[in-house]
Amino acid sequence: MTSPRLAGALAAAAALAASQLTAAVLGLRESPVLAIAQTAIRLTPGGIAEPIIGAVGTADKPLTIVSVVVVMVLLGAIVGTWWRPHPTWAVAGVVVLVGLATAAVLSRPYGSVGGVVACLVGGAVLVGVLALVLPESSHDDTEKGPAVTRRRMLTTVGAVVVATAVAGTAGELLASRRRRRRDLDGLRAALRLPTRRRPTPAGADLGVDGQAPWRTSNRAFYRIDTALSPPLIDPAGWRLRIHGMVEREVTITYQDLVDRGLNDAWVTLCCVSNPVGGDLISNTVFSGVPMRDLLDEAGIRPGADMLLSTSEDGWTCGTPLSSLTDGRDAMLAVAMDGVPLPVEHGFPVRQVVPGLYGYVSATKWVTDWRVTRFDEAEAYWTQRGWAARGPVKTHSRIDVPRGRATAGAVPVAGVAWAQHTGIAKVEVRVDDGAWQEAELGAVPSDDTWVQWRWEWDARPGDHRLEVRATDKSGYAQTSERADVLPDGATGYHGVDISIA
Repeated sequence: MTSPRLAGALAAAAALAASQLTAAVLGLRESPVLAIAQTAIRLTPGGIAEPIIGAVGTADKPLTIVSVVVVMVLLGAIVGTWWRPHPTWAVAGVVVLVGLATAAVLSRPYGSVGGVVACLVGGAVLVGVLALVLPESSHDDTEKGPAVTRRRMLTTVGAVVVATAVAGTAGELLASRRRRRRDLDGLRAALRLPTRRRPTPAGADLGVDGQAPWRTSNRAFYRIDTALSPPLIDPAGWRLRIHGMVEREVTITYQDLVDRGLNDAWVTLCCVSNPVGGDLISNTVFSGVPMRDLLDEAGIRPGADMLLSTSEDGWTCGTPLSSLTDGRDAMLAVAMDGVPLPVEHGFPVRQVVPGLYGYVSATKWVTDWRVTRFDEAEAYWTQRGWAARGPVKTHSRIDVPRGRATAGAVPVAGVAWAQHTGIAKVEVRVDDGAWQEAELGAVPSDDTWVQWRWEWDARPGDHRLEVRATDKSGYAQTSERADVLPDGATGYHGVDISIA
């Protein structure tokens, strides 16, 4: 006899595979599983989302999808336990699951009748597999004996497992998104933008072993966003609509941006979820068009103080207009480190604004600008408890040494940042002793982080190293520890070292 829980879990897995296959055959932008996962992200309160991001970092996306699949399988197991003793409850449970999946699909920007069909197919398969694997016992089965019944049940279960595997694999192989991604990668590789890879500025990289490179490669650049499946946008079809509190509505195409000529700027981007000493920060050169020029063409009306930008997948971001019009290198970027933006980093067009955390500035896959006011509109993360404006805080980090070192001359090195303000000095102290000023690397502007190093005459024993930075406004990092919510972490970064 098959366990009802196991049967229900198997039925749920088969339902997920069937809905995935249906979504692929219909060429849907998102399968029901992705739609449910994106809805779960959207409904998660900021106070819960932040610890998750802090714990898993850039692994949040695959873990979210796996979590949705696991929850759906567990719910299927519950329905399986109801199938024989309470069939009405079981059917009602399936109806509820299909209804919730349908609501998630229709709440997404890509919601469609096809998505509803995929949900219904999944529900039908769930019921069908339960009926097949957990049939009512018959007089025939009793007469033939338990061995025959067991063999028949094992054969049925095996057939369902094989069918589930085949459906899931076929869904992956047929997925139109996979084909679209290959096509888009080809289009991206064929683009010939008027930009090139610039060399790292002389003196910027101090070359200390173990220190974070001053220039971050595109592959290593951190990624934090809510898109489980990055939007796939053909540059030829990309449009940016500028509207709201403007004198005239403007629509910009990708070719319009390229034809204007591209400016290059070295910029360090940082996530507000970066803890003290964290690595959710990267530095590279972006190429694009000043956002100020586009806003000037539209004409900002008096009273406006916020730009509400929207991603192709519906995510929103509120940026202070003052940070886009004060002369800093705020741009609509089309290239990153000399090549067209990677898909995961916003291809074909994203925003880059020095001096602001990404949640209030760095919209990827941007397609809409609405000029408005902070007292009239709220963006995605501010609705979840983060501060509305989000200027980057002055910070520093120790990269080396870590753990153990040998007595004598030990290089202590790391990075410090205060984008659009600039770092004036970095200091290190040992065991709460006097602060010692470190050597700073060269930087092309105040919009990037700076490498620093200090030579330590290390004595045997256990020691505590701490670092602090002072920016060009005269502000010195505070030692007071604060969480990343609502507007970024504070406190000295320290490491414990054992000197042999």
